[in-house]
Amino acid sequence: MYVVSRRNGLLDQLIQDYKYHSIRALARPLAELLDQVLPKNLPKDSVIVPLPTATHHVRSRGFDHTYLLAKQLGKIRKFKVEKILVRNKNTVQVGADKKARLTQAKEAYSLNPKIKIKKDATYILLDDVWTTGASITAAKKILQNAGAKNIKIALLAYSSLS
Repeated sequence: MYVVSRRNGLLDQLIQDYKYHSIRALARPLAELLDQVLPKNLPKDSVIVPLPTATHHVRSRGFDHTYLLAKQLGKIRKFKVEKILVRNKNTVQVGADKKARLTQAKEAYSLNPKIKIKKDATYILLDDVWTTGASITAAKKILQNAGAKNIKIALLAYSSLS
């Protein structure tokens, strides 16, 4: 797992501004931070897989913050970005306890039927914040069940519910 930092201070403010104040211009500098923590020797054919954002968040923000971040990181690394996962349910994780998050995450995503998983490819599962790990864990399991063998996780920040 590759993480920029704990969610606090300046990084927390940048994430808040990016997500909740719709400052799209922050996608590039946030992607540059991710680029710094990812190993330089990742295969050139690696695929960045953004976690799908709830539809109502995309509508309210005017953009899909995780997908835009993935596109910027893809430009920096010259990696392909694919929407391999689709959102089944638009449940909101913010404010939910750990048990609710785990239940929601198991039902939240599925495999995009238009995309074929390449067993030998390296997939970089991308999300902004790890709170309980429920979303990333559920998404990783879907990729593994589809045959992906090499899955990396890239995150801007981690926090906790405690």
